[in-house]
Amino acid sequence: MRAIGLDLGTTSICGILMDAHTGAVLRSRTEASHAFIAGKHPWESLQSPERIIALAMDILEDLWCADVSAIGVTGQMHGIVYTDRTGKAVSPLYTWQDGRGHQPYQGGTYADYLHSHSGYGHVTHLYNSLNGLVPAQADGFCTIHDYLVMQLCGLKKAQIHVSSAASFGCFDLQKRAFTCQCDVQVVRGFRVAGEYRGVPVGVGIGDNQASVFSCLASPDDALLNIGTGSQISVVSDSIIEGDGIETRPYLDDDYLAVGAALCGGRAYAVLKDFYARVLGYAADWTDDQVYAIMDRMLEGMDQSSLRVDTRFEGTRADQSLRGSISGLSTANFTPENLTCGVLEGMVDELLGLYRAMQAHCGRLIASGNGIRRNPALQRIAQRMFGMPLRIPAHKEEAAFGAALYALIASGRCQSAAEAQQLIRFESKYSVRYQP
Repeated sequence: MRAIGLDLGTTSICGILMDAHTGAVLRSRTEASHAFIAGKHPWESLQSPERIIALAMDILEDLWCADVSAIGVTGQMHGIVYTDRTGKAVSPLYTWQDGRGHQPYQGGTYADYLHSHSGYGHVTHLYNSLNGLVPAQADGFCTIHDYLVMQLCGLKKAQIHVSSAASFGCFDLQKRAFTCQCDVQVVRGFRVAGEYRGVPVGVGIGDNQASVFSCLASPDDALLNIGTGSQISVVSDSIIEGDGIETRPYLDDDYLAVGAALCGGRAYAVLKDFYARVLGYAADWTDDQVYAIMDRMLEGMDQSSLRVDTRFEGTRADQSLRGSISGLSTANFTPENLTCGVLEGMVDELLGLYRAMQAHCGRLIASGNGIRRNPALQRIAQRMFGMPLRIPAHKEEAAFGAALYALIASGRCQSAAEAQQLIRFESKYSVRYQP
């Protein structure tokens, strides 16, 4: 028995074929979508839904095999595509990067008017409605992954999972319903939307929730994701509030609390650029060569005597804040201490967000290339959080999470706990926890 997971990202589409007995990823394929199309204004961010669906279908057929028993779908949130009464797209995809919400309206912006953010579905729809841009034949709107599910199952109306619906904005987390009038069918829990070639297809889910679900083998785990950005996520049975904390609907009745750093993993890339500029005065160096030098600096380093604040772009609560380096002396002003200090600063910001959640997790799960490829960062995160750390074996987190969701929705797995036992972790884990 096997399952397929599809992730419709902003710039690429990923598909995986999973062994539904062992959780092993048997095959994967990721392709650049090349779906962006030109708009009339420089602030528009539009994509071709036809191009996205065609590529997703090609990947699905490439991964197809006789014993596929479930198909899961996830993708980029916030953006919308309009559909007609037959379920066909009648507009481009307005992505989460679209800037019409920033345009002036009633003394502020369209986003301000709805107390939301530019690129969120209801903000985009408000702008389009007031500027005559909603297609005459439009009967509703949905995310791009919801639209793929409609095409796979022959649906005329989208079933939008709560994990995606909340990304439109104007959403009450407690009631799990829109605060504005909206003809959208919102569903929750683990649901089948229909069938494709006789195989159950799960309702599309948000990519953030899918990625978290694919990594947490237990609801008592915390997920530390460090790539270009960075965030800490925990599952909660109640709404968590705090500076820098955003609570989102999870897959069933729980919530997902997410604390995100504005600069995050880019802080390490900024330091790499600094070193590359210094080295460039003598010769040309590639990024890989500079990172290799930084890796050598960190060999045997467990802690820096410098304190580096890596909030180079502030925080979500105060974007005027800036980073700093303190504790400098003639003895510790070394590249080794600086490099280690930057990593500690990155982790410290996420640790502060975690503490603001008042969470009490027993294990730290790490994802994202920023931490997956950096043993020193793994050691530092484990020490500072005071928890054992593990790294999932799969790298296609969102697609894997979509496949797990579909296995539960289709009844192939009886519960989320059973499905998450399929998550495999790196067997050659290099960092041992010593409390």
